[in-house]
Amino acid sequence: MNSKKTVKLALTREKKPDRVPIQFDLCKSLIEYFSKELNIGTEYTMSYYEDLTYRISANAIRMALGSDCVIVGGTIAEGFEPIPVENNVTLNEFGMKMKPTDLYVEVVEPPLKNASSRKEIEIYNFPDPYASGRFTIAAREIEKYGNDYFIIGDCELSLFELAWQLTGLEKHMMALAMQEEWLNPLYDKVEIWTTGIALQLAKLSVDAIWFGEDLGSQNSTIISPSMWRELFKPRYKRIFKLLKKEKPDLLIIMHSDGAVAPLLDDFIEIGVDVYNPVQPNVPGSDPKSLKDKYGDSISFFGGVDQQKLLPEGNEENIRDEIKNRCQTLGANGGYLLAPAHIIQGDVSPETVKLMIEATKEYGKY
Repeated sequence: MNSKKTVKLALTREKKPDRVPIQFDLCKSLIEYFSKELNIGTEYTMSYYEDLTYRISANAIRMALGSDCVIVGGTIAEGFEPIPVENNVTLNEFGMKMKPTDLYVEVVEPPLKNASSRKEIEIYNFPDPYASGRFTIAAREIEKYGNDYFIIGDCELSLFELAWQLTGLEKHMMALAMQEEWLNPLYDKVEIWTTGIALQLAKLSVDAIWFGEDLGSQNSTIISPSMWRELFKPRYKRIFKLLKKEKPDLLIIMHSDGAVAPLLDDFIEIGVDVYNPVQPNVPGSDPKSLKDKYGDSISFFGGVDQQKLLPEGNEENIRDEIKNRCQTLGANGGYLLAPAHIIQGDVSPETVKLMIEATKEYGKY
């Protein structure tokens, strides 16, 4: 059974696969390390939103290490180059001023930081999701790996998070509290962008599309569940309906860090097939409780602690957690094991290898 079949069986829960499959993302320093160790080129793929670059890069390295998945996504448009502003700050297609750090590429000045009216939103021009060249690399990767590996199309910063990255978080949260009239026109534009990106991935015949927001903090949702249901749930429902019409067997993955268990019933209702990243150590994320309550309705993707365990845990701790995740979330299928976040530079290459080896050892059915 190849990787593609293993992941598909696991996530569709049609029948139990031969083993628990695995996926992981690597930060730049780990990509560079394994590139040298494995003698494989890094092949960075520049995302339209710079911070997603590492998610859709280095597939060959991750497969060589043992990943069962290939991640593809939209890139900057053909002919576009980030515009230098000052020092190492550049302007991207959205008009965001972006600055690289050791871990991320951060928005240091959003283009709509001063927006206060519907008209200002209406005259703001989004990039064209259908711009030439945006999916050239994705199509190439799918052609190369699509028969053997499970292909996930990345469509993160989907609605809420992309919207607030355009305005700034504090401004956005204040606008939500005050029910500012320019928010809905902004969400309309974000929905059009996201729909365009997702539909193109579906037309390329990816196996799943990975939507992404960070809707939770360590203790609760960032916005109330009722607000999410009013403003974003209908939009996701429309997007998912269009995607399923285009590709009926497409799997929908919803990513949200934090304590978002109050939204799981809503995710299932609107057609989410897979919940990611199942962040440990937050309210509502006990693996056994989640599996017992939702295991017949949704599959799980993630679950391995990235905050403390992988950076600080010893071999015994890590093996115990991998074993626990395989036995609980992975019981009878329905689980794609992964860290709950991109693996950061505070995790040693040896720990990455240990995580993969332990999954192979404890993930056999």
